[in-house]
Order: sequence, then C-alpha cells, then structure tokens
Amino acid sequence: MAKKRSRDGSEDSRAADAKRSVRELARSLIVAAAGLLFFRTFLLATSVISSGSMEDTLLVGDFLLVNKVALGTTIPFTNARVPGYAEPEYGDIIVFRADHSPGMDLVKRTVGLPGDTLHMEGGVLYRNGVEVEESYVRRDPRRPDGGDIRMLWQREHLIPDAERSEYRPTRDNWGPLVVPRERYFMLGDNRDDSLDSRFWGFVERGKMRGRPFFIYFSYDRDALEPFRVLTAMRPGRLGLRPH
Repeated sequence: MAKKRSRDGSEDSRAADAKRSVRELARSLIVAAAGLLFFRTFLLATSVISSGSMEDTLLVGDFLLVNKVALGTTIPFTNARVPGYAEPEYGDIIVFRADHSPGMDLVKRTVGLPGDTLHMEGGVLYRNGVEVEESYVRRDPRRPDGGDIRMLWQREHLIPDAERSEYRPTRDNWGPLVVPRERYFMLGDNRDDSLDSRFWGFVERGKMRGRPFFIYFSYDRDALEPFRVLTAMRPGRLGLRPH
C-alpha cells in the first residue's frame, strides 16, 4: 500500500506541475500579447510601399518600420490621442490614413504646413512666393501636363482674390492655395506618377500615423523570378532611413 500511495502521489505531483506549466504559459502569452498590442498601438508600426509615387526615395517592395511616438497616436476605439513630441515639418516623409480610401495607409512628403500659400508653375513648387528646392523630386520632362477633374476641390481653397469660376488646375500648374488649420499638403517625390494632395486634398493632423524610421526589408516585386521574396531581395536597402 505504501508503494501505491507513493505512485499516486507522484502522479498527483506531475498533474499539478502540468497545470502550473499551462497557467504560466497562458500568463506569458497574455503578457506578450498585451506588450505587442501596446508596442504596435503607441510605439511602432509597419508599412509597405505598394506604388511608385515616392520613387526614387522609396521603392515598391520596401517594408518600413514607422515611428508612431514622434507625432502621437490615436487610442484604439476612441477619438482621443496620445500627444507626440514633435509636429510635421517641411520635407518630412509621413505615413497617414487616406480619407479617399478608408483603411489604407499612404506615404508622402510634407510640403505645406497650416497657413502656407502654395502654387506650382511648370512643375516647380512655390511656397509663400519662394521656389522650394526639391533635390529628391523625380520628373520626366517628356511627360505632357494634364488636367484632372479631381483637382477642382482646390477652388474652395484659392487665395481670396482668385477667380474661382475660371480656375483650371493641372498636374504641373495649380494654385495659389492656402493650407487650412490642422491640415497639411503632401506630395509624392515621383511627381508625374503620384496621386497626392493635388488630387484629393489636404491631410488632417489626426490622420498621421508616424514617420518611417528605417527600411527593414526590401525586394523587387516585379522580378520575374520564383520565390522573389527571397531571390529578389535588395539587401543594400536594409537599414536605410528615408529622408
């Protein structure tokens, strides 16, 4: 009988140890999930470039780690925001939510802050009457200019003495526009192939998710190779900080 009690006691001990292990594993998973949620909500996010609108600064197939701390972030399921320690500045590349395509993140460059007057002549950007030096811009002089009905929203934001009824903006010639409060004007670096603020309007401050911190992975999505995620990697882009 003593041996039986010893055997039963050993089995009970093993069962108790197994239960403790399961509880500890569950607790660890919960803590890890909570930490990941906090991390993704308030500190960092990821984004992938799916169009050529920011070439050659960012390429299709670049995966970005996004710093959400600098500009602040929205608390999930509320309209409240955790404030950041900085405000968008000229030239900042920013990830933001698109009003014209709900749930979609876009990546563009900040060229206009609240109160600025912007216009473009022959593809050259002017801010408050001064030409903006933009060494990062990619343009093809062979591409003809063209209008787009989507740009007519600009009429409501022209300078006060502008003739709105006669206003016919084109891709390379538009404005002068006045940027409203809490709004920003964003353009793609690849000016001939970018749907940006010229077409769908200003970006709200509260829609900005963060600044790209660095490229953590990159591959050529157009490569005609099998398993291109591995065979068409671009290791030279890893760790680059977009600017």
